[in-house]
Amino acid sequence: MSAGWTTYLLPGIGVRERRLAVPLDRSGRLAGEVTLLVRELVDPTRADEDLPLLVYLQGGPGGANPRPLRRDGWLDVALRDYRVVFVDQRGTGGSSPLDGEALAGLDAAQGADLLACYRADSIVADLEDVRRKVYGGRPWTTLAQSFGGWITLTYLSVAPEALRACYVAGGIPGTPPDAAEVYRRTFGRVAGRTAEFYRRYPADVDAVAAIADRLAQGDVLLPDGDVLTVRRFQSMGIDLGMKPGPERLHWFVEKAFAAPGRLSAGFLQEAMVRTSQADGPLFWTLQESIYGHGANGPTGWAAQAERDRRPEFDADRRPLLFTGEMAFPWMFDEIRLLRPYRGAVHELAARQEWSPLYDLDRLAANEVPLAAVVYHDDMFVDSGLQLDTLSRVGSAQAWVTNEYEHDGIGDARVLERLRELVRDRGGEIR
Repeated sequence: MSAGWTTYLLPGIGVRERRLAVPLDRSGRLAGEVTLLVRELVDPTRADEDLPLLVYLQGGPGGANPRPLRRDGWLDVALRDYRVVFVDQRGTGGSSPLDGEALAGLDAAQGADLLACYRADSIVADLEDVRRKVYGGRPWTTLAQSFGGWITLTYLSVAPEALRACYVAGGIPGTPPDAAEVYRRTFGRVAGRTAEFYRRYPADVDAVAAIADRLAQGDVLLPDGDVLTVRRFQSMGIDLGMKPGPERLHWFVEKAFAAPGRLSAGFLQEAMVRTSQADGPLFWTLQESIYGHGANGPTGWAAQAERDRRPEFDADRRPLLFTGEMAFPWMFDEIRLLRPYRGAVHELAARQEWSPLYDLDRLAANEVPLAAVVYHDDMFVDSGLQLDTLSRVGSAQAWVTNEYEHDGIGDARVLERLRELVRDRGGEIR
């Protein structure tokens, strides 16, 4: 194999990987480098063929690429025709992971400047370095999940010549981005999902209330020493936007009490794992900064502001409503692994000016085939905002369906259908 690559086999998948150093701050204000992990997957029987490239854009923000255990789902579809490229987003996985210790010794403004280097524009610049330096500048196709769609529109705004086609699953941002509008739309949807959860599992109305009543006493500790509060428990409603999330939540609630008034060790362990952010501290840390664009700041803790307008989400209300993909300032006080980010995220929430992410004129004139599946009932990314944006992007097609939740990309049929949409219009023909 080529120099610099490490190679090995997974079941049905040939793998090679290498690392590439890139600048930390593309503006040049901050010194330093980030080392990217580039992992390439291929059908072992076609490893020597000149296959087109498909780069996967992971959801998040702050999400590392999948670590496949087997060849299935969308990956199996892609490996039939492509070399699949995984580039862990900077700060995640094997790409210079950024944890709270990286902010040690920085004041709030310095920490915010550092975190601002982990947005979609920097990720696209990283991808361009990989494409040019590792793959000789060959254009490639993108497949995006959720936040990967934000990256896709930034990519189409700054370097469309790099792209043969773009496929997006549940991830077209509203443009121009408006964090307040996002949460005006999504809080009601989360309330509806909670109501549906209680319709399906009516006994859980009282079970969830009993858990919340016990947590409200304020002395329930997780294994890492954090206090499990009612609002932290509510945040586990993020699972209601995935399949089989309602079932997972139901069985989680079932095992809550080891005895009357005493929560079980298994429940507390799982609650810690679900909410500690040990695997992805940048998820909540960067959650609202993905809506920063040019002079549209500040985001101003938009999710908290919307929650404050909705008393039905109060922790003392019953039936208790869960919350979803919403970052709140209290998280950076109550969750120990997020506390080091506290000053920086408050600084980000107040930021007036951001690096621009989208060129709306260039998107309108876009000629790169773009096919997006829009999940009609998506709990995280509003379908109306997605369709509005797609109506103003050239060469874009939308497939609207209520068959799937936000993680529908796991079904092989999703990528197959997106590819059909592009092929039917003469795109992506090798």
